Amino acid sequence: MDESLTLALLFFLIAALYSSVGFGGGSSYLAIMVLTGVDLYLLRSTALMCNIIVVSSGTYLFVKAGYLRTKEALVIAALSVPMAFLGGYLPLNTSLIFILLGFSLFTAAVLLWIKKPIEANEDKAKRPLKKATTIGGGIGFLSGMVGIGGGIFLSPFLHFIKWDKAKYIAALASFFILVNSIAGLAGQWLQNDIHVDLSWSWPMLIAVFLGGQIGSRLATRQFNHNTIRRITAVVIMIAALKILNDHQL
Repeated sequence: MDESLTLALLFFLIAALYSSVGFGGGSSYLAIMVLTGVDLYLLRSTALMCNIIVVSSGTYLFVKAGYLRTKEALVIAALSVPMAFLGGYLPLNTSLIFILLGFSLFTAAVLLWIKKPIEANEDKAKRPLKKATTIGGGIGFLSGMVGIGGGIFLSPFLHFIKWDKAKYIAALASFFILVNSIAGLAGQWLQNDIHVDLSWSWPMLIAVFLGGQIGSRLATRQFNHNTIRRITAVVIMIAALKILNDHQL
């Protein structure tokens, strides 16, 4: 099977799974492309484009269902978006980007592995908006540099501080990924030549669109989320260790 079609199948499955919980799948797209030897700048831009395609639908559906608390989302995005743009715009050398990507994927794998449901805080007055905004800005900056949306970092943090119920956190993460992916991609394209190869990536882009549509609309309760989540964590960890081994400090 042609490599791009194999990637498309994997991307479809990732998009369907991740979109069901408000994620875009950027960390897994990056992990798979790293393992298949895709060029650094091409894999960063491709992962962000896939993110945008997947979470656009998810964010719309969350808004339509009333799960996105718009005011809180906009406050957090007010810092994260310019930081994501700055992260994407910074003229970093290839080795540094790979090292940051490696540590980011390593952290994402750990968070995926240990993530557990936590009882939500429903008291709006007790939500630490200032802390969430600050953390969101830092995540946005890192996301722009390495080519992910950042939801995989933001969501565990919000669960840890008992921000809200799971569906509201998923809605916020989806919006967060969307705006940061757009900002990070814009920053990358202003700093470097536009690294897009549609003749190669179009099967993946179509695949994540279809997978995102399914995941955003259909519940996936029939699957064992814990097993799939941990398999995904292992794949991301392998990619992280490969990157860190190939690009040592």
